[in-house]
Amino acid sequence: MSAPEVSVVIPVYNEEATLPTLFARLYAALDALGRSYEVIFINDGSRDKSAAILSAQYQARPEVTRVILFNGNFGQHRAILAGFAHARGQCVMTLDADLQNPPEDLHLLLEQMDLGFDYVGSIRRLRHDSWWRGAASRAMNRLRERITRIQMTDQGCMMRAYSRRIIDTINQCNEMNTFIPALAYSFAQNPTEVIIGHEERHAGESKYSLYSLIRLNFDLMTGFSLVPLQFFSMLGMFISLGSGLLVVFLVLRRLIHGPEVEGVFTLFAIVFFLLGIALFGIGMLGEYIGRIYQEVRHRPRYLIAAILEQPAEERAS
Repeated sequence: MSAPEVSVVIPVYNEEATLPTLFARLYAALDALGRSYEVIFINDGSRDKSAAILSAQYQARPEVTRVILFNGNFGQHRAILAGFAHARGQCVMTLDADLQNPPEDLHLLLEQMDLGFDYVGSIRRLRHDSWWRGAASRAMNRLRERITRIQMTDQGCMMRAYSRRIIDTINQCNEMNTFIPALAYSFAQNPTEVIIGHEERHAGESKYSLYSLIRLNFDLMTGFSLVPLQFFSMLGMFISLGSGLLVVFLVLRRLIHGPEVEGVFTLFAIVFFLLGIALFGIGMLGEYIGRIYQEVRHRPRYLIAAILEQPAEERAS
């Protein structure tokens, strides 16, 4: 049985309002490619009717549709990892179910893969996100580039394409928390980016909050770089040196001027500042220790309740 040329992996979480439109546009765009393909939907514990809608779509197009049903909510990236583990295509593309990235632009990524690139990222043109998401994204992009040296113009866009070699390498990794585009970039030999469209959300609501974006970037920084720990090690050294000089200065001042209380509030301010830095450094250290704790437990990254797909004999016939 020959594998399809293209696999499209789509995580789904509470998207019942957008799924019918997604089906209509996605399958039309893939049919127009003139290539064999499969679409893998991963239902990430949706609480609405998404699972039932996906099941109905599988019944309508069983020859090109596969549905993985989680028995809980494990997060977007773990859903994508499940899709990667089951994808059979030589080129694997990811897409969000919210239709903010038009399925009609998938051919742009595929064209770059045909040119020999093994990883194709995407840059959203004329973004329609709220102003705070745009500002936060730009700030996080700059911080990420300085810390990890991973070059991605638009890290928040999920429409991407990966070669079979990169997918197989990702499937060998057993990390509990990771940022898939950055992980793939680290394995890529010939990456590139293309500009794609960006639309307003047609229905439903965004699943990403400001906390989610901050959490994602903490995973990115602690999963791909030791720079935050090294930074606080150097900062701690300089603060210790400065504190020592301050103590010497205060001792000399007491010997010269005698006891005085005028500077007590300044000392409080300095102490609180140093305590704040120390607590932030402890929190950063906790991020790394937390990652170690999650890895050593060896718990499964996700649990699959059911997989809807044609038996191998029927796919081969």
